[in-house]
Amino acid sequence: MKNNSKKYIFIGAAWPYANDSLHLGHIASLLPADIIARYYRLKGNNVLFVSGSDCHGTPIVVSAEKENKSPQEIAEKYHEEFEKILIDGLNFSYDLFTTTLTDNHKKTVQEFFIKLYENKDIVAKVQKLPYCSNCKRFLPDRYIEGTCPKCSYKNARGDQCDECGAILDPEDLLNPQCKTCGATPIFKESKHFFLKLSSYEEFVEDLVARSKHWRKNAIGFTNKLLSEGLRDRAITRDTAWGIDIPLEGYDDKKIYVWFDAVCGYFSASKEYYKSNSGWKNYWENKNAVHYYVHGKDNIPFHTIIWPIMLEGYGKLKLPDYIISSEYLTLDKKQFSKSRKWAVWAKDFLKVFDGDLLRFQLTINGPETSDSDFSWKDFQSRINSELIGNFGNFVNRSIQLISNNFDQGTKLNSESDYLKSTKSMFCQIGDLIERGDLREALRQIIKISEGGNKYLAENEPWKLIGSDPDKAENVLANCACSIINIQTLISPFLPTASKNISDIFGIENNGWKPNDNDTFIVKKPNILFAKIEDSIIEDQLSKLSGGATSK
Repeated sequence: MKNNSKKYIFIGAAWPYANDSLHLGHIASLLPADIIARYYRLKGNNVLFVSGSDCHGTPIVVSAEKENKSPQEIAEKYHEEFEKILIDGLNFSYDLFTTTLTDNHKKTVQEFFIKLYENKDIVAKVQKLPYCSNCKRFLPDRYIEGTCPKCSYKNARGDQCDECGAILDPEDLLNPQCKTCGATPIFKESKHFFLKLSSYEEFVEDLVARSKHWRKNAIGFTNKLLSEGLRDRAITRDTAWGIDIPLEGYDDKKIYVWFDAVCGYFSASKEYYKSNSGWKNYWENKNAVHYYVHGKDNIPFHTIIWPIMLEGYGKLKLPDYIISSEYLTLDKKQFSKSRKWAVWAKDFLKVFDGDLLRFQLTINGPETSDSDFSWKDFQSRINSELIGNFGNFVNRSIQLISNNFDQGTKLNSESDYLKSTKSMFCQIGDLIERGDLREALRQIIKISEGGNKYLAENEPWKLIGSDPDKAENVLANCACSIINIQTLISPFLPTASKNISDIFGIENNGWKPNDNDTFIVKKPNILFAKIEDSIIEDQLSKLSGGATSK
């Protein structure tokens, strides 16, 4: 692990659309950002972790029409819900979780537009767009569906195929239909602005070639698009909801949401520092480190479009780490709102502690391949790995200390087990930095497994009567190991980590071994409660009747 103390670490997590509730698949793609941010703060780095709600674009308009509300009302409703889920329920440690509705964001997007327009990286072209004669309007991407020309998926959208990930234009679709009324649209000419991706092919090729820290799916998908040739892409739309184009004569058009949303990483950094220029330490500093964390469907926006925008704007810091997750399925089937097949995060958090979801979506998350969530697997992993292993080691140790050593335990000599635990900081830190979070958590669980073995081999409950000094040293070794595990696991399970700190009355001393030699149990506490069959059966019954209720 490199010594990167006091470096500037920027972490940008994808901005969820503020048009619907978050399901577990959304959480799986966002969670790595918080784990990485928490780790780097423990390392003593300067961390800026930002995200927010994506409040423009067709998905918000579609939801607004269904609920007979304004797009802004819908966006604000779901933004408030996202804050409760991500920050209050799952303990995401954002430095700022904002929205794309702020004046600061709108100004930033327009500045990007003008800068790229002046550089001739944005050009005006006449484009043929789908127009529904029945609905009497141009059809934004989410209002038109058809067959993907690349993979033949029948429900591809006008901007992207969710099946194969291909970036599309509406006229690429085969058998297109208006999603509102089912009519076949005609194509009419409309003048729009395009980002000249084709001028940056060599730039992107070089960026990918230098990308030592991108996940394989990001590299592979980006190279696939490069092999097909980058096409200029429209960045404006015929819609009334969005950010104004900062040029005269385009009042009936808005800047397209994908151009708008990625600017949020930069605008949120400025918003966090207000009038302060502290954001420059992250964006104009070549030694800063940038992480982008998102789902598979967002890869081209972070590996092609956003880097091109950054380069064209003025050589701002480019991505270093692309942490792009694969897909999470639910009982082997895709999450689907329309088919009512989903587990919604807000409903999950009504029943379970957020740490349990953080554990499950890390230890069995879609890190390098698609993974599946099932209620039975969730119950099994929590009860056996988290409670039966980690929780068991902590609970047995603190009960033995609390019941037999009122004045605490003093460490006289370190066991091989404790020495091994202390040696794991570098290895686990390296794994977290690389985004290998599943393996990092597995290694921590192995450490607690070793703790249970250490207890079984030394049997301190027997030594208390025959050799209390040895019993005290064994339990002091356990306590010191637990406190070190508490630090190692804190990026993953912040609530459990805080509870362990409270049990021993200690403060976290950063990402390094704890060298205390005296340990007193101040607040005996059980970390986790076993998940009973009845609770899981209740969740399964809700799922079998549709999605868990919203």
